[in-house]
Amino acid sequence: MFYDRAKIYVKGGDGGNGCIAMRREKYVPFGGPWGGDGGRGGDVIFIADEGINTLQDFRYKRHFKADRGSHGMGKNMNGASGEDLSVRVPTGTVVRDADTGRLIADMVENGQQVVIAKGGRGGRGNVHFASGTNKAPRIAEKGEPGVELWLELELKVIADVGLIGFPNAGKSTFISMVSAAKPKIADYPFTTLVPNLGVVSAGEEGSFVVADIPGLIEGASQGVGLGHEFLRHTERTRLLIHVVDTAGTEGRDPVEDIKIINRELEIYDPRLATRPQIIAANKMDIVPEAEENLSRLQEAFGQKYEIYPISAATKQGLDKVVQRVAKLLEEIPKIEPEQPDEDPAMFESEDRFHIKRDYDGNWRVTGKEIERHVAMTYLEEDESIERLQRIMKMMGLEQGLMDAGVKEGDIVRIGDWEFEWSE
Repeated sequence: MFYDRAKIYVKGGDGGNGCIAMRREKYVPFGGPWGGDGGRGGDVIFIADEGINTLQDFRYKRHFKADRGSHGMGKNMNGASGEDLSVRVPTGTVVRDADTGRLIADMVENGQQVVIAKGGRGGRGNVHFASGTNKAPRIAEKGEPGVELWLELELKVIADVGLIGFPNAGKSTFISMVSAAKPKIADYPFTTLVPNLGVVSAGEEGSFVVADIPGLIEGASQGVGLGHEFLRHTERTRLLIHVVDTAGTEGRDPVEDIKIINRELEIYDPRLATRPQIIAANKMDIVPEAEENLSRLQEAFGQKYEIYPISAATKQGLDKVVQRVAKLLEEIPKIEPEQPDEDPAMFESEDRFHIKRDYDGNWRVTGKEIERHVAMTYLEEDESIERLQRIMKMMGLEQGLMDAGVKEGDIVRIGDWEFEWSE
């Protein structure tokens, strides 16, 4: 089964916790702190693999989590870093943040690697918090939580040439005759339910990849038929071959067919309207009226497109089309992949926290920075809590809560934790 959409959850590994430990040896009466750092959490890494051509595997497994880092230990021993998790996706996969729609990666090159969810850094052990006034601190950091998010994966096949046209125009026969592809061919609409790829050899001119794009009919850009599902696969093609039933065997007018399909392409993506295109006037050998329709096609579109009379079933005229396509592809530049959107989380926000009333009238504080500080604090250690309070004061959170109207005994929620406000 061909799947070109998937929604999955990824999470980088949490960092390991830093250790609170003291040096205890017979002849070292004042050994001081000796707790090691936690290890870094593993990253979730996507790798483009041209050997995969569907997102089917993501239908059965939707959660991907990298290993967390090991905790620090006594004797100043640091924890090991967590293993990265490598996830292979088909070349042509577009990765977006499911919540915001932000483009994270466009995986177009075989072997391309992108870090999708970074692991958290390891927490520091109490060795790092010794000072002249506190020689035996009971302060350490828990590991930083790894990045977690829901992703939308969208596969857009990578091909040099796209075959477009109404069902039963002969696209599948065309690709089966010019390449080794063996699509299902039958005389009924929507025989082709998946994009078929074939490699076409053009002799000394080299070779190119052609894709049979199924399901295009009037209204395809609005989801009629199967077009809405497969129009995306035309986006990476550099050249379009518009296969038209010149014999009108389905009772349609070939001139109107071309106008309808081109209008759907323009509605879906105006850039496709400017994509180089040639017309393959197919089924020239079936009925005498095909010659008359060919003349009408040349009159209507001859000034804009090159038109080649062919019979895909008998291979008549296919060599000319293949050679011409190979020549044109030498002149048409490759389509550049989409550039990832800048991640706002990578830049320091002017608003380091936000304060609002919670559902029960208490207070909810949000913000990546303050939530990270709370998550990395040993809340069972008094000295660590005092350090967190100093951080909150330096950030302006304490004053911000008072300005918002917090009162004695109110509950303040940050992340998964609740605190009772007290002067």
